[in-house]
Amino acid sequence: MNEFSTGRLLHTPEGVRDIYGAEYAKKRIVTDRIRQNLLLYGYEEIQTPVFEYFDVFSNEIGTTPAGKLYKFFDKDGNTLTLRPDFTPSAARCAAKYYRDQTDPIRLCYEGSAFVNTSDLQGKLKETTQMGVELIGDDSPQADAETIALLVHCLRDAGLPEFKISLGNADYFRGLCEAVRMDSEMESALREYISGKNVFAAEQLLTDAGVSAGDRKHLLAVTELIGPGSTLDDAAEEADNERSFRAVSRLRIVYDILKLYGVEDYVSFDLSMLSKYNYYTGIIFRGFTYGVGDVVASGGRYDNLLGHFGREAPAIGFMIPVDTLMEALRRQHREVKIPPEAVTVTYDGKNFEEKLSLAENLRRSGTSVRLVPRKSMQEQQCSKTTRHGERV
Repeated sequence: MNEFSTGRLLHTPEGVRDIYGAEYAKKRIVTDRIRQNLLLYGYEEIQTPVFEYFDVFSNEIGTTPAGKLYKFFDKDGNTLTLRPDFTPSAARCAAKYYRDQTDPIRLCYEGSAFVNTSDLQGKLKETTQMGVELIGDDSPQADAETIALLVHCLRDAGLPEFKISLGNADYFRGLCEAVRMDSEMESALREYISGKNVFAAEQLLTDAGVSAGDRKHLLAVTELIGPGSTLDDAAEEADNERSFRAVSRLRIVYDILKLYGVEDYVSFDLSMLSKYNYYTGIIFRGFTYGVGDVVASGGRYDNLLGHFGREAPAIGFMIPVDTLMEALRRQHREVKIPPEAVTVTYDGKNFEEKLSLAENLRRSGTSVRLVPRKSMQEQQCSKTTRHGERV
């Protein structure tokens, strides 16, 4: 006998949940506020498939590890996967449909992403993501516009206190190149530094025979965190052209962010290294209090579109809406929802009159439920216990 036949309610699978009532109304209001900002900056909405060929998110491209993807097969035996994030899908879309466009392409999206995380992590496996991809513009102005737009989105969503932490993936890569580090060791070191595990990083370098001077130089990146003056320290530590150019780029972007008037929301972290290998330059994350995860992430990925047949620079960001909503809740930031619908009841004798009333109210912008009087009586009865007492 299954759960349907016994009349018991079915639960959702582990890692997914229903969102309804006032909670969903608040979520829609927040996403509408974000969408309005995206449209004001000239972004065009797109909808990509929930599942794609596995190659779109393969390890070669550098997205979510294969073990965390939801994979299945079509009737021809092709491996498909539920999308874990939108950027590769948007890149594929731009490479296919905007191949001949010479002006920068601005795309924005909203939808579900799926990652098969461990049940022990307590994280949702289906999340709502919103974001943008600015394709075909490799300028620092594009970097700054993207970050300024992100600030406006978070602020208008109702989040007054947050920081966008900026880094540059090329800074760390330049340091590794300077000591002739191979890609396997660089990947391991990136993982340790990204996780702020300085002791493990130092042990890795020691075991590999890296000199004390080079070890100190490489690990100094973990201390390059703070306000704009951090860039001065980073420039002093940059002993190679690639790292120095990375700092110079951040300086230019910071100066442009001052023109936008959003510099107070910005800090720097040269040890910031993304789990996504497709990032090639500036990277950033949004932090606030009350939640342990970021409320935004993004960066430049100038090589990703090449995997889909079109070389083009690009930058974008993603807002995990569920995390943002949790931050608003924990910070007691009120999201006002419209008043409940007015209930107009009717019976067999006055339906035409009540229908006219309901329609007039709706035309004036008032939400109306038109309900037969019998249904209202049944609802009142449902509020009475078996002993005749009001609940």
